[in-house]
Order: sequence, then C-alpha cells, then structure tokens
Amino acid sequence: MVKEIVRHTPKVTTLADGTDAVLHMTDLVGEEPGPLVGISASVHGNENCGSQAILDLFRILQTMKIKGRIRLLPVVNARAMTVNARFNPIDHLDLNRQFPGDPNGTFSQQLAAALTREFLGKIDMHIDLHSGTDRPTVDYVYLLNDEGLSRAFGSKLLYRPDDGKQGTTFSGTTKEVTMPRGIPAAVIELGGGIVDQGPYIERIVAGVLNMLRHAGVIDGEETAPGEQIVVNEIAGIRPTTGGWIEPLSPPLGEPVNGGTPLFRVVSPYTFEVLEEVSAPFENGIMIMGHLTRNLVEAGDYGWMVGNLEGSTL
Repeated sequence: MVKEIVRHTPKVTTLADGTDAVLHMTDLVGEEPGPLVGISASVHGNENCGSQAILDLFRILQTMKIKGRIRLLPVVNARAMTVNARFNPIDHLDLNRQFPGDPNGTFSQQLAAALTREFLGKIDMHIDLHSGTDRPTVDYVYLLNDEGLSRAFGSKLLYRPDDGKQGTTFSGTTKEVTMPRGIPAAVIELGGGIVDQGPYIERIVAGVLNMLRHAGVIDGEETAPGEQIVVNEIAGIRPTTGGWIEPLSPPLGEPVNGGTPLFRVVSPYTFEVLEEVSAPFENGIMIMGHLTRNLVEAGDYGWMVGNLEGSTL
C-alpha cells in the first residue's frame, strides 16, 4: 500500500467567468525513497485514452508498494477536453507547441508555464500519454533519451526521430522542458478513433506498469517486449479535401508497400470520389489511420506510415 495520497491544485490563472484554472495532480507517496515520476495525459483535449488509463493506474497503484512518488496529471488541458477538441476554446492554440510557456502570454502559454513550473520542472522521469485524437487511431512510441524506458512499454513500433528526414517532431513540446533537464522521458502514442478504447487502455496500463518496474519504482519482474522495429522516418498524410474518409489500408503494425491504397475521400452529397491516396514508401509500415469511415475536413489528421528502409530492431 502507498504511504499517503496527496492532491495538488496549483492555480494557472483566473478566467473571464470568474473561475480559476488549476492543475489537478495526485501524488502516490511510497514508503521508500525513490524518484518523482510524472505521468500525464490529454495535453490535447481530444486524446483522452491516456486519461482513462491514468484513472485505472491510480486504482491499481494505490494498492502497490511504491519507491519514491508517482505524480499523476490525468488531464493536462482541461478546457480542451471539456469540448473534446485538440485546442482549448480560449485562445485556440496547440498547447503542445507552447512549452516552456510564458506567464505573461495567452492562456495556453500561461498553462504551459504553470506546467513547467509545477510539473515538468520538478519530476525525475516523465511518461507522456497521447493517442490518435477522437478519429484516427495510432500505435507507436518515441525513442528519446532513455531507450530502455521506451522499449519497456512493449509497443511493436518505435520511432527515433532523425532531424534530417521528414517525421513527426515538433518544437514547443513537453520535451523542450524535460530533455534539457536530462531526465528520462517517453512519449506514448496509442489509441484513439471511433472504436472501443478498452483494449488500448488495457495496453497503456500494462505498458506503464512495466515501465515502472523497469525503473525500479514498483516491485515485480519486468516483462521483456516482443520483437520491436525502430524507424527513423515517418510520413504524415492528410486529406486535402473534406468529406467521408474511407480506410483502405492494412491494419496498424502491418507492412504497406508503395502505391498501396491508404484511403479515399468521398462527397457525402454527390457520392463522387474526391481524392485517393496511396502509401508513400516502397517498404513501409502502418502507424496511424482511421479505422472507420467518418467525416473529415481538408487537412485533418489522416494516416502515418513509417519507412522500413534503414529500420533496426
């Protein structure tokens, strides 16, 4: 059992409706010394698969023996989550492009500054949970500065960003704070879409528990991952027209050869095929895609394909 449960609600700012924007953090305090591990989710408001997993982790971890302290931040971007949107409705900025933040800036910039001050700047290890928003589904893990930690999550596909190639690396993310501090950091991308999230939540919970075993934070034997593939190039493919997007690609984690159809966009009004898109790499692997037919606007998140040329195990 944990020694105690401590809740923190540091203030970010006061909103126009008179309420205070705060961070809701819960610490599970162990009886033995150890690191302060931060686990966060929903930096984008329509990626709440990780938030649900943190609820389950809280219920499990409070019954376990913990070394150090685990700080749970289940909803990073509360205003965005309440409207099921990637960006919050106050300034419409992408919070995960604003770090380390600005205490004198817009709401998102102030929120990023508060997160840097109260969370990212204090923890000794960071597990950052993302998903594929409320429409596409995603499945991979970033390799950042602690390969063992990222591999311990157990995903088949890992992504080591190569600055010389296209991919999904951005400035202003949480790693702008964690990486210069030299603390182990892992970014998990799993779940999302208009499908049952239960299996993805179960995988997140199991993966994070294994990461905590790997780090020596909880007892138990670490489970060795199965075969893993590391890619250093990812192509993000978005529809250029709006309409019904219909998936044509293989399942996530499966190979996809160049020219293989990924999706088509069909007009809901005239039934005309407006766009058809194929896989970009001669030898690729599926990372993200829509698993069901649903409505998109031009430029919405669509598919991601990893390049298996030059990949490693």
